[in-house]
Amino acid sequence: MLTGMWAVAGVAGVLVVAMGWLPGPAARDIALTRGGPVLGFLAAITVLAELADRAGVFDAAAVWCARAAGGSTVRLFLLIAALGTTTTIAMSLDTTAVLLTPVMLTLTTRLGLRSLPFALLAVWLANTASLLLPVSNLTNLLALQREHLSTLHFAARMVGPEIVAVAVTVTYLGLLFRRDLAGRYEIPEPARPRDRWTFGVCAGACLALAPGVLFGAPPWAAALPCAAAAAVVFALRAPNQLAWSLIPWRLLVLTEGLFLVVTTVARHGLTALLAHLSGASVGRTTAVAAATSNLINNLPAYLAVEPAVPVGHTTQLLGALLGTNCGPLILVWGSLATLLWRERCKARGLEVHPGLFAAVGVGGVPLILASTWALLTMAG
Repeated sequence: MLTGMWAVAGVAGVLVVAMGWLPGPAARDIALTRGGPVLGFLAAITVLAELADRAGVFDAAAVWCARAAGGSTVRLFLLIAALGTTTTIAMSLDTTAVLLTPVMLTLTTRLGLRSLPFALLAVWLANTASLLLPVSNLTNLLALQREHLSTLHFAARMVGPEIVAVAVTVTYLGLLFRRDLAGRYEIPEPARPRDRWTFGVCAGACLALAPGVLFGAPPWAAALPCAAAAAVVFALRAPNQLAWSLIPWRLLVLTEGLFLVVTTVARHGLTALLAHLSGASVGRTTAVAAATSNLINNLPAYLAVEPAVPVGHTTQLLGALLGTNCGPLILVWGSLATLLWRERCKARGLEVHPGLFAAVGVGGVPLILASTWALLTMAG
């Protein structure tokens, strides 16, 4: 499903500017002022995550969870949930969807467990656990830009919804797959990294990212030295692992193209429609953002909904984030992370039917949206 999307988005982005549908100043603002920091962070975090994966950081973390659970599948489910939540918060939802998912599938196959509950746990937490920090989701970065919020202020507003979203996710999926989680497994041997230097530096770089952002560094500025440290240690210890393909060129083109195209469509009527549907209500904005995310993907949905919220209406804009981050779990194209996750599942032999994915989402997404909306409005 992703094949060719980047080229279509890139060509469409060039076309809307060349045809004058998006004026030059507006195009420069969206491409450079708003898009530049987002793309810089996306490139750096992808390189860091890929190198950390090659160093065995995620494998070691998953095996540690399996050993710490002591053979209990329920405890393993909870520990994997904690790992997925941490990865999403500190290293973005795409890291959880793309890199942690295959690690979980390999681990569950090795332990003789059914993979589906753990695969769904990964993709749900990739979305629902992405509310807390600007690095957790690209939509958060855009919201901070628009409202000029500090990272600490943003985290303080979203910590309650984050906790509730994760708790409802784990409880809902745990109950849904309770029969698969009732058994036990044989405790695996500890994971041994191939090279302790690449492992140690990459693990340290991953751990340093979130504190750097919390202390006030722009996400791209925090991610860049972490990615550079990982690249340097690989250059010294395993230079054959470094390649230009580590940089997600296609994803960058796709993201930039979406910025330009959706901004154009929003200026020509979509934002007015969404503003009419949302009104001044936080709850309606959350619902509209969630529905739009499932229909057209969450990043374009946020870009379309954002101008429909008046500047300074911070709670309403955060409500939109609830919809774009937690809502796109009904249709498989609702978020880029979900599309990437589905490709990784297919590559590991797990086919998740869109109907099954939608059925699980219809049951759980309204619970998460309602509970996070209630907490956001009470705190705001």
